[in-house]
Amino acid sequence: MINAAIVGLGRWGQALVAAVQGKSNRIRFVCAVVRDPARARDFASRHDLALTTALAQAARDPEVDAVFLATPHSLHVEQVIAVAAAGKAVWCEKPLALTRAGAEQAVAACRDAGVPLGCGYNRRCYSSMRELKRIVEGGALGSILHVEGHFSNEYSTHALPRGWRDDPAESPALGMTGCGLHVLDALVDLAGPIRQVHAKSAAPKPPPDPRDVVAVLMEFRSGATGLMATVRAAVPFWRVHVFGAKGDAEARGERDLRTGYIGTPAMEHTFAPVDSLRALAESFADAVESRAPFPISPRQLIDVTAAFEAVIKSLDTGAPVNVAG
Repeated sequence: MINAAIVGLGRWGQALVAAVQGKSNRIRFVCAVVRDPARARDFASRHDLALTTALAQAARDPEVDAVFLATPHSLHVEQVIAVAAAGKAVWCEKPLALTRAGAEQAVAACRDAGVPLGCGYNRRCYSSMRELKRIVEGGALGSILHVEGHFSNEYSTHALPRGWRDDPAESPALGMTGCGLHVLDALVDLAGPIRQVHAKSAAPKPPPDPRDVVAVLMEFRSGATGLMATVRAAVPFWRVHVFGAKGDAEARGERDLRTGYIGTPAMEHTFAPVDSLRALAESFADAVESRAPFPISPRQLIDVTAAFEAVIKSLDTGAPVNVAG
């Protein structure tokens, strides 16, 4: 069991705490860093969290093994560096950084300090996505030719205070910074680093209207192609589809997977549900205790951030952009 501090108790910080507190035998939160302790007092009391306003105090606490950052994106790199310098493992909510250079700084700080670095791409832990990854790695689909992904989440437009979603400094590339990054991460995980992106967006009304669409055509270093879209105001929908020389496999939602192989009928599979956020947090706890590496490698965190930065540039210029690296 590791003890963790959480920095930020907004909606997602609270979700991280609620996913594990009293439910996991691998990780628990013992304190929270907040700007306004009075506003956080009720939640902290329900979850047995000490409160402080100082990140440095939590990072120096000998009872704390790891620090989770659920903070504005523009603060991630400097906070990762500060936590690593204190010798503590660090989990940073996605995106790790807004630029490749920032991601490299964060990764280097953790590497030099000898501490694990985690990041919150929890949709990798969907039971459908775990099986899709197993099939791809096992070679059953043959060489990967093309991948597709889509994530829509109307919850982020109608049920949430928009906050950072309306701030270009914190949320560049419209819906890519929230929903779209999960798809980008999934495609990098399945097909490898991206070489070039060409992104298009449509926003019927100027901000803060949230009904935007982002679509991205991409080429991978492997030679595979890909496309993805994120639609913030559509119904909740998750789809990742891999096409190989021998067959295809498509994850839909958290539990469902369809597979098809040349010469055989397609099959539908449904898997047991998984609390993806708790599963990823417990994988991070395993990394902190040196049981296993965190399932998202530092190299992949850099590759996803580099592709994200290229998407931002492509949306600004309207032209294809090569991914730095």
